Amino acid sequence: MVSFRQRGFTYLTVLFIVAILMGGLALVGEVWETWAKREKEADLLFVGNQYRRAIQLYVLAGKAQYPRTLDDLLKDPRQPSTQRYLRRLYPDPMTGKNEWGFVKGPDGGIGGVYSLSEDKPLKVAGFKLRDASLEGAQKYSDWKFNFSPVPPPASAQAGGTQSGGTRSSGSASAQSDAAQSSGQSAQR
Repeated sequence: MVSFRQRGFTYLTVLFIVAILMGGLALVGEVWETWAKREKEADLLFVGNQYRRAIQLYVLAGKAQYPRTLDDLLKDPRQPSTQRYLRRLYPDPMTGKNEWGFVKGPDGGIGGVYSLSEDKPLKVAGFKLRDASLEGAQKYSDWKFNFSPVPPPASAQAGGTQSGGTRSSGSASAQSDAAQSSGQSAQR
């Protein structure tokens, strides 16, 4: 015959096991949520850079004109033949919608895209060079994937003058060879 005392001990043991299982499931859920958010961030970086690249190709394809709609990236209306810069329009991975925020280009067209999500990103540092502007962003809507043509460096515009005001002598390849050899000697 089982006493009340033994039944109470069994009941407490079962409650303790259930509590441990619930704690473990909560931990697994948190890890899964973090993993899913990191996957969405990676997708946002990929998709955002696809749009940036497509806008760059569109602008460089003719007259430095920016696209008026994202559909212009699927079929360029300026070209007599079919010219595509994107295979398809991508949805925003963070919101799951086909809505994007737009960065205005110099001519009023679409110069870039950004997510409309106001969530705080997990990744705030360690971006690739092309995404360096995303560092320190407080929300995903601060991750702007825009194309802006890079002007030539000031030294190239000034005609290659050195600090003394004299014109640099030697070819560009000779200067790069000298820079490489000095870099190799510094490594030794």
